[in-house]
Amino acid sequence: MRMAFGIGAALMLVASPTLSQPPQERANGLTAQERAQGWRLLFNGRDLSGWRSFDGLPPAQTWVVRDGTLLLTKADGQMSGTDLVTADTFGAFELTLDWKVERGGNSGILYLARRMPDAPLLYQTGLEMQVLDDAGHSDGKIPTHRAGALYDMTVPPAGASRPAGSWNHARLLVERGRIRQWLNGTPTADVSYGDDAWRKRVAASKFAKMPRFGTFPSGVIGLQDHGEPVAFRNIKLRRIGPSATGAAK
Repeated sequence: MRMAFGIGAALMLVASPTLSQPPQERANGLTAQERAQGWRLLFNGRDLSGWRSFDGLPPAQTWVVRDGTLLLTKADGQMSGTDLVTADTFGAFELTLDWKVERGGNSGILYLARRMPDAPLLYQTGLEMQVLDDAGHSDGKIPTHRAGALYDMTVPPAGASRPAGSWNHARLLVERGRIRQWLNGTPTADVSYGDDAWRKRVAASKFAKMPRFGTFPSGVIGLQDHGEPVAFRNIKLRRIGPSATGAAK
């Protein structure tokens, strides 16, 4: 009887998901600890509240929410070419999110971007963390254009990204005078910002002829419409420094 009870109890433990499996993190949600640390959701998993097109209009119809995921889709076989950006602006902050592309996919996470009369396009002012299928896109052959790179400026370590169809986890830490990026826990960028070294870096890049590029201390965060489908989820941000007061939502 004692042996039978022990076997039965063991089977019950294996069969019980609450005892045998760790609890899964809720998608597009915040833990109590994250809230206490000042994190907020930029994407609520239900709709596009807090987002707009870079031109100030409502989000394009090709940006949709399905099953808790923010998707760029095709409309009548064509992409809109309309980048999606936050309604709010951010200076010093930490940002994390998950992204996924299809075979040959290309997109980007842009930040510190502002729309100006002489710079109406998102990439003309905003820095970009590259989102890419390295193996299936021609940009994957250019070291500074691979997934996770500070686009056209830094070279991510080989193998930092996951294959097309897989979720990748991105992290950005934008501090006064310093910018860092991680992809799936691997550091992919660590550069100074706003100093002579930064200006030399810009001058050596494809942005050299864009005088507004990388000159702002704050701006919107954008998700790029590069013409291929892309998916995002778990978009979380916390302000850091003096501007952090009241950031949690």
